Amino acid sequence: MLTFDKFFSHYKNRRIAIILALLGTITPLAGLQKFYLGQPLWGIIYLLLWSTPIPRIACAIDLVWYVVQDGEQFEYQFNGIAKGKYAVDEAQQVQAIADALRKLDSLREDGLMTEYEFEQKRRQLLEKVS
Repeated sequence: MLTFDKFFSHYKNRRIAIILALLGTITPLAGLQKFYLGQPLWGIIYLLLWSTPIPRIACAIDLVWYVVQDGEQFEYQFNGIAKGKYAVDEAQQVQAIADALRKLDSLREDGLMTEYEFEQKRRQLLEKVS
């Protein structure tokens, strides 16, 4: 069974995103870059507004953003690949999560957070690790 996660988890190429944004700027096919980049809600909004100039203007803004955006930032934002300044040492990440868990536990022990709130925040933090 094909799920949206698998459909949108392909590798996103910056050049293709630029071409699709340009296409949306000069033709009524606005929003294709949003579908390609795994943002279907925005793609649908662009398509719903196709009779107005708003999607074309938004595509032009996207086009400029994709062109001037750092390649490492594009990789990190759309492919989840952290390189260069976006790469965080795994040990630093684990340490930061451990510190956050200690702070949450301290808030819970001081009565400033309920057990339920603590558990929700703890799960959110641990999801970042996996």
